[in-house]
Amino acid sequence: MGYGIKLLVWGDYACFTRPEMKAERVSYEVMTPSAARGILEAIHWKPAIRWVIDRIHVLNEIRFDNIRRNEVAGKIPTRTIVEAMRGKEVDLHQYAADDRQQRAAMLLRDVAYVIEAHFELTDKAGPGDTADKHYNMAVRRMREGQCFHRPYFGCREFPVAFRLIEGQETPSSCHKGERDLGWMLWDIDFDNDMTPRFFRAVMRDGVIDVPDLRKGGGRPDSECTGRAV
Repeated sequence: MGYGIKLLVWGDYACFTRPEMKAERVSYEVMTPSAARGILEAIHWKPAIRWVIDRIHVLNEIRFDNIRRNEVAGKIPTRTIVEAMRGKEVDLHQYAADDRQQRAAMLLRDVAYVIEAHFELTDKAGPGDTADKHYNMAVRRMREGQCFHRPYFGCREFPVAFRLIEGQETPSSCHKGERDLGWMLWDIDFDNDMTPRFFRAVMRDGVIDVPDLRKGGGRPDSECTGRAV
């Protein structure tokens, strides 16, 4: 935890889609740990490190907006893209006008969070991949607002603004007391056939403690996998 960071993130809209509601998008009430990890990886990531989310502070009141928007029903298959990269002549066109459909979405509005996280070196770290090196790179990029690609809140059309929190300053939350948020997606286990893993999210005074399920974090009854649900 000596290399932990605190990052303030905020935006106008967010959609952390519940996997059990795919026909129409419905967001979780707060940001998921996997979404927080995605934001950090957009700022700084290498195969040598793995971000671990420790806590999520929910700063603003939880408010929803219901909107309808146009989407395309399908996407270009990955297999087709791979074939094109190998030089094969394939059709990569996608005609939005022919594939368009209107869907409803339950979004979060006016969101702000503080992400507390640290990183660990992976087995892909080389001799030059030290914790000091990657910590300094991550902090410098957060201070200067740099990122590999624009981080987003669940969907790419909802961009994230961010600022590194240094020192003891942490914005206060408007939430008081304890609130059970139910089962929430923790992350995808890429080492186990991309199995989704869930945890019981409880917010206390606006703070959600996130267990590290890879290391058996959390109570034995506070975890389940997507296969078991």
